[in-house]
Amino acid sequence: MELDFSPVWAGWPQLLRGAWVTVEITSCALLLGCFMGLLIGLGRLKPERRIVYGLCTAYVAVIRGTPLLVQLFILFFGLPQFGILLPAFFCGVMGLGLYSGAYVSEVVRGAIQSVDRGQMEAARSLGMSSGLAMRSVVLPQAVVRMIPPLGNEFIALIKNSALVSLLTIHDVMHEGQKIISVSYRSLEVYLAIAVVYFVLTGVTTLVLRHIERRLRAGGMVQ
Repeated sequence: MELDFSPVWAGWPQLLRGAWVTVEITSCALLLGCFMGLLIGLGRLKPERRIVYGLCTAYVAVIRGTPLLVQLFILFFGLPQFGILLPAFFCGVMGLGLYSGAYVSEVVRGAIQSVDRGQMEAARSLGMSSGLAMRSVVLPQAVVRMIPPLGNEFIALIKNSALVSLLTIHDVMHEGQKIISVSYRSLEVYLAIAVVYFVLTGVTTLVLRHIERRLRAGGMVQ
């Protein structure tokens, strides 16, 4: 059997458009994931606030304990049974974002807890409230420590985004499947898709390494 990449070259513009959709949906999902992760992470810092802590813990347990694909299908295929019709792109962003938020919350919680308690105590001794000390002193230091694991989460999101093709979103996987349906050259097309994902994750990795080097050079990351 000989490989024939001519359908790939002919459909390359469609694959590039799909790659851009993949970047868009991943970026939006990461923003949502970071927002949710920050809220959930902060909520899990104080077990004495039982209701908030319990809700946040339940969220993390449910999201991390169920497959992402099932969560996407619930949003796209399940909610319409209750009269809630959401656009496919919105469902993809929501599904990926909520899924990512559960993992980002652990990154946030770990980063905040890694900041020396003396920082909070020093801020409080200067008359700052607990909330102000968290926003002005602890969080800025924690954010720097979050960058490497958040980068890993971004890479994982890029790869997980392939699942949104099942929601009819025209990402790179969906565009590749359209080419296969016409050319019947599945191996060649899937190899091309793999290259696209490899490039996306590779570029992301290089950018993250550059950021980490800059931070280390500035003494911001220990």
